[in-house]
Amino acid sequence: MPGRKFTLSRSRLLSRTSTRFTIALSAPAFAVAAIAASGGMSASAAAQPARPAHTVSAPRTAGTARATEGNSAALLTTQATAAARHRLGRKREIAWKMMSHRFGWRPKYQFRYVNWLWDRESSWNVYASNPYSGAYGIPQAVPGSKMASAGPHWRTSARTQIRWGLRYIRSRYGKPSRAWAHERAYGWY
Repeated sequence: MPGRKFTLSRSRLLSRTSTRFTIALSAPAFAVAAIAASGGMSASAAAQPARPAHTVSAPRTAGTARATEGNSAALLTTQATAAARHRLGRKREIAWKMMSHRFGWRPKYQFRYVNWLWDRESSWNVYASNPYSGAYGIPQAVPGSKMASAGPHWRTSARTQIRWGLRYIRSRYGKPSRAWAHERAYGWY
Protein backbone atom coordinates (compact mmCIF):
# COMPACT_ATOMS: atom_id res chain seq x y z
CA MET A 1 0.00 0.00 0.00
CA PRO A 2 1.44 3.35 -0.92
CA GLY A 3 2.10 5.77 1.90
CA ARG A 4 2.05 3.11 4.58
CA LYS A 5 5.20 2.66 6.62
CA PHE A 6 6.30 -0.61 8.15
CA THR A 7 8.34 -0.74 11.32
CA LEU A 8 10.35 -3.62 12.62
CA SER A 9 9.68 -4.99 16.05
CA ARG A 10 12.23 -3.99 18.68
CA SER A 11 13.91 -7.43 18.76
CA ARG A 12 14.27 -7.54 14.98
CA LEU A 13 15.57 -3.99 14.98
CA LEU A 14 18.19 -4.88 17.61
CA SER A 15 19.31 -7.95 15.73
CA ARG A 16 19.76 -5.91 12.57
CA THR A 17 21.63 -2.99 14.08
CA SER A 18 23.82 -4.67 16.66
CA THR A 19 24.60 -7.99 18.21
CA ARG A 20 23.34 -8.99 21.64
CA PHE A 21 24.88 -10.75 24.59
CA THR A 22 23.27 -12.58 27.47
CA ILE A 23 23.73 -11.94 31.17
CA ALA A 24 22.66 -14.75 33.46
CA LEU A 25 21.25 -13.77 36.85
CA SER A 26 20.74 -16.24 39.63
CA ALA A 27 17.26 -16.50 41.12
CA PRO A 28 18.14 -14.61 44.36
CA ALA A 29 19.83 -11.78 42.41
CA PHE A 30 16.84 -11.52 40.10
CA ALA A 31 14.46 -11.44 43.09
CA VAL A 32 16.43 -8.64 44.77
CA ALA A 33 16.41 -6.64 41.54
CA ALA A 34 12.65 -7.16 41.18
CA ILE A 35 11.98 -6.08 44.78
CA ALA A 36 14.10 -3.00 44.37
CA ALA A 37 12.34 -2.08 41.13
CA SER A 38 8.82 -2.59 42.47
CA GLY A 39 9.36 -1.11 45.91
CA GLY A 40 8.20 -4.22 47.75
CA MET A 41 6.75 -7.68 47.40
CA SER A 42 3.17 -8.84 47.68
CA ALA A 43 2.23 -11.84 49.84
CA SER A 44 1.31 -13.94 46.82
CA ALA A 45 4.67 -13.24 45.16
CA ALA A 46 6.54 -14.23 48.31
CA ALA A 47 4.69 -17.55 48.48
CA GLN A 48 5.77 -18.61 44.97
CA PRO A 49 8.81 -20.91 44.63
CA ALA A 50 12.07 -19.55 43.25
CA ARG A 51 12.56 -19.99 39.54
CA PRO A 52 15.75 -20.90 37.66
CA ALA A 53 18.16 -18.25 36.42
CA HIS A 54 16.76 -15.64 34.03
CA THR A 55 18.59 -14.13 31.11
CA VAL A 56 18.63 -10.50 30.15
CA SER A 57 19.60 -9.35 26.68
CA ALA A 58 21.10 -5.94 26.08
CA PRO A 59 22.40 -4.29 22.94
CA ARG A 60 26.10 -3.54 22.71
CA THR A 61 28.06 -1.10 20.68
CA ALA A 62 30.55 -2.11 18.04
CA GLY A 63 33.48 -0.92 20.19
CA THR A 64 32.70 -3.27 23.07
CA ALA A 65 31.67 -6.20 20.91
CA ARG A 66 35.01 -8.02 21.05
CA ALA A 67 35.58 -7.61 24.80
CA THR A 68 32.06 -8.69 25.68
CA GLU A 69 32.11 -11.55 23.19
CA GLY A 70 35.03 -13.17 25.00
CA ASN A 71 33.36 -12.74 28.39
CA SER A 72 30.04 -14.19 27.26
CA ALA A 73 31.79 -17.11 25.56
CA ALA A 74 33.69 -17.83 28.77
CA LEU A 75 30.44 -17.65 30.75
CA LEU A 76 28.66 -20.04 28.40
CA THR A 77 31.62 -22.44 28.36
CA THR A 78 31.79 -22.45 32.16
CA GLN A 79 28.05 -23.06 32.43
CA ALA A 80 28.16 -25.88 29.86
CA THR A 81 31.11 -27.54 31.59
CA ALA A 82 29.44 -27.29 34.99
CA ALA A 83 26.22 -28.73 33.55
CA ALA A 84 28.10 -31.62 31.96
CA ARG A 85 29.89 -32.41 35.22
CA HIS A 86 26.65 -32.33 37.14
CA ARG A 87 24.95 -34.57 34.61
CA LEU A 88 27.70 -37.16 34.21
CA GLY A 89 29.19 -37.42 37.65
CA ARG A 90 32.88 -37.62 38.54
CA LYS A 91 33.62 -41.16 37.37
CA ARG A 92 31.84 -40.79 34.05
CA GLU A 93 33.54 -37.45 33.46
CA ILE A 94 36.93 -39.13 33.96
CA ALA A 95 36.02 -41.75 31.35
CA TRP A 96 34.73 -39.10 28.93
CA LYS A 97 37.98 -37.14 29.11
CA MET A 98 40.19 -40.23 28.85
CA MET A 99 38.32 -41.44 25.79
CA SER A 100 39.11 -38.29 23.85
CA HIS A 101 42.53 -37.36 25.26
CA ARG A 102 44.23 -40.74 25.72
CA PHE A 103 42.45 -43.08 23.33
CA GLY A 104 41.40 -40.87 20.44
CA TRP A 105 37.77 -42.01 20.53
CA ARG A 106 35.02 -39.48 20.01
CA PRO A 107 33.08 -39.60 23.29
CA LYS A 108 30.04 -38.11 21.59
CA TYR A 109 29.64 -41.43 19.77
CA GLN A 110 31.47 -44.00 21.92
CA PHE A 111 30.78 -42.94 25.53
CA ARG A 112 27.24 -44.32 25.54
CA TYR A 113 28.59 -47.85 24.97
CA VAL A 114 31.08 -47.60 27.84
CA ASN A 115 28.34 -46.19 30.04
CA TRP A 116 25.91 -49.02 29.18
CA LEU A 117 28.64 -51.61 29.55
CA TRP A 118 29.85 -50.51 32.96
CA ASP A 119 26.34 -49.73 34.20
CA ARG A 120 25.50 -53.36 33.49
CA GLU A 121 28.76 -54.78 34.85
CA SER A 122 29.27 -52.77 38.06
CA SER A 123 27.02 -49.69 38.11
CA TRP A 124 30.30 -47.71 38.07
CA ASN A 125 31.06 -48.95 41.60
CA VAL A 126 34.79 -48.97 42.38
CA TYR A 127 34.31 -51.71 45.00
CA ALA A 128 31.99 -53.96 42.96
CA SER A 129 33.02 -57.60 43.20
CA ASN A 130 31.64 -60.86 41.90
CA PRO A 131 32.21 -63.69 44.39
CA TYR A 132 31.70 -66.36 41.72
CA SER A 133 34.17 -65.17 39.10
CA GLY A 134 36.47 -62.96 41.19
CA ALA A 135 35.75 -59.92 38.98
CA TYR A 136 36.45 -56.60 40.65
CA GLY A 137 35.96 -52.87 40.11
CA ILE A 138 34.26 -50.73 37.51
CA PRO A 139 35.39 -52.78 34.48
CA GLN A 140 35.02 -56.10 36.38
CA ALA A 141 38.58 -57.29 35.73
CA VAL A 142 39.25 -60.99 36.38
CA PRO A 143 41.28 -61.14 38.56
CA GLY A 144 41.12 -57.59 39.89
CA SER A 145 44.87 -57.47 40.49
CA LYS A 146 45.39 -57.14 36.70
CA MET A 147 44.42 -53.47 37.10
CA ALA A 148 47.70 -52.84 38.96
CA SER A 149 49.28 -52.40 35.52
CA ALA A 150 47.30 -49.14 35.14
CA GLY A 151 48.26 -47.58 38.47
CA PRO A 152 49.14 -48.15 42.10
CA HIS A 153 45.75 -47.70 43.80
CA TRP A 154 43.73 -50.08 41.66
CA ARG A 155 41.49 -51.22 44.54
CA THR A 156 40.19 -47.73 45.36
CA SER A 157 40.97 -45.42 42.41
CA ALA A 158 38.24 -44.92 39.84
CA ARG A 159 40.78 -43.26 37.51
CA THR A 160 43.07 -46.32 37.56
CA GLN A 161 40.20 -48.75 36.99
CA ILE A 162 38.77 -46.68 34.14
CA ARG A 163 42.21 -46.39 32.52
CA TRP A 164 42.69 -50.15 32.71
CA GLY A 165 39.16 -50.82 31.42
CA LEU A 166 39.54 -48.52 28.42
CA ARG A 167 42.94 -50.07 27.60
CA TYR A 168 41.33 -53.52 27.75
CA ILE A 169 38.51 -52.46 25.43
CA ARG A 170 40.98 -50.95 22.96
CA SER A 171 43.26 -54.01 22.92
CA ARG A 172 40.49 -56.61 22.73
CA TYR A 173 37.70 -54.93 20.71
CA GLY A 174 39.17 -51.77 19.18
CA LYS A 175 36.36 -49.50 20.35
CA PRO A 176 33.54 -49.46 22.92
CA SER A 177 30.72 -50.12 20.46
CA ARG A 178 32.23 -53.52 19.61
CA ALA A 179 32.70 -54.36 23.30
CA TRP A 180 29.04 -53.52 23.92
CA ALA A 181 27.97 -55.70 20.98
CA HIS A 182 29.95 -58.63 22.43
CA GLU A 183 28.42 -58.00 25.89
CA ARG A 184 24.92 -58.11 24.42
CA ALA A 185 25.60 -61.24 22.40
CA TYR A 186 27.42 -63.33 25.03
CA GLY A 187 26.73 -61.65 28.40
CA TRP A 188 30.38 -60.75 29.03
CA TYR A 189 33.13 -58.73 27.36
